Amino acid sequence: MTETAAANPVHDFIAKAVADHPVVLFMKGVPEQPQCGFSAQVVQILDHLGADFVGVNVLQNEQLRDGIKTFSDWPTIPQLYVKGEFVGGCDIVREMFQSGELKTFMAEQGVLAD
Repeated sequence: MTETAAANPVHDFIAKAVADHPVVLFMKGVPEQPQCGFSAQVVQILDHLGADFVGVNVLQNEQLRDGIKTFSDWPTIPQLYVKGEFVGGCDIVREMFQSGELKTFMAEQGVLAD
């Protein structure tokens, strides 16, 4: 184990969540009850596409809320990961959805129900 990994258990938790689940949304609240409009929008998009995803509530832990931003080097929440790859936040997910790119990408990754 490297010194950095030992020094940042939050990044280890995030890396494990991203590795263990094909689609992970780090969000404020939970999918059944989002606690911000941006998280709610991404949940609606994923539900509309029929994606099976895991929501991780960053509000449960301040280290997690800060850690996800440094893990991805992305300043905002929510953050969507598909097959270990950071896709983006609300604006990017919404734009990709509206253009049809998100559905195509997620279908190519094999994470949409047929």
